[in-house]
Amino acid sequence: MTGTDERTAARSVLVTGGNRGIGLAIARRFAAAGDRVAVTHRGEKPPPDTGLLAVRCDVTDGSQVDRAFKEAEAAHGPVTVLVANAGVTGDRLLVRMSEEDFTSVLDTNLTGAFRVVRRAVRGMLGQGHGRIVLISSTAALHGAAGQTNYAAAKAGLVGFARSLTHELGARDITCNVVAPGLTETDMSRALTEEQRRDLLGRTPAGRLGRPDEVADAVAFLAGAGYVRGAVIPVDGGAGLGH
Repeated sequence: MTGTDERTAARSVLVTGGNRGIGLAIARRFAAAGDRVAVTHRGEKPPPDTGLLAVRCDVTDGSQVDRAFKEAEAAHGPVTVLVANAGVTGDRLLVRMSEEDFTSVLDTNLTGAFRVVRRAVRGMLGQGHGRIVLISSTAALHGAAGQTNYAAAKAGLVGFARSLTHELGARDITCNVVAPGLTETDMSRALTEEQRRDLLGRTPAGRLGRPDEVADAVAFLAGAGYVRGAVIPVDGGAGLGH
C-alpha cells in the first residue's frame, strides 16, 4: 500500500518506538514493501528475525535523537519517511496527578515528537521530499477519564501536524496523523474485563483492532502526496470518523 505516489526505490524509514506493538507492525509493513527501516528503542530490541536496524534512543533527549538519526542515515541514507510512534502512559485521575505525572507524559508523547520531526524535517527540506506520520490516539479526539495527560499530549499532535502543514506549504513534505482506538497491545491487555466490555460495547466493529490495521493507514499516508494535515481514526467506528 503506497497511496498515489510512484515508488521507484527503497526509502529510508525511521519508526520511533518500533520495537514492539503498533510500532513494530508499522516497521514490518515498510520492510515487507522493500524499504530500509530503522526503529528506535529504549533497551528492548525488536525480534532478531525482523531484519530491522535497531537504534537506542530516548526521545526525551535531543542528543540521543540526533545520534539515532545519524545511525539510521549512515546505514540507510537520509530519512524520507518518519513515523513518530514512541509514547508512554501515566494514568491517574487529575486530583491524584502530580505535575511530574503530567509533564513526563507530554515530554515523551508530544515534545518527543517535536524533537524527532524537527530533526527529520531538516533533511527532508534538503531533499525536497518527505513523509511524516504521527501516531496519536482516539483519546485525543474524545478524551478519557484518568488520561488528561495522555489525551492532552496526543491532541497536541493534531495541532502540531496541521501547523507544520501550513509551514511546509507547497513543498513535497506531508505531515498527517493516525489515531488508533482500542488495539491489541500491551496497553489493552492491561485493561480490566469490565473496561474491555465497556469499550467494545461502544465499538461498532465489535472487536479490538490489530496493530497491522494501524500499519495499513500509516503505509497509505506514507505514499499519499496530496493528503496533508489529516487525522485518520483507526477505531472500528467508535468515533464514527471523528
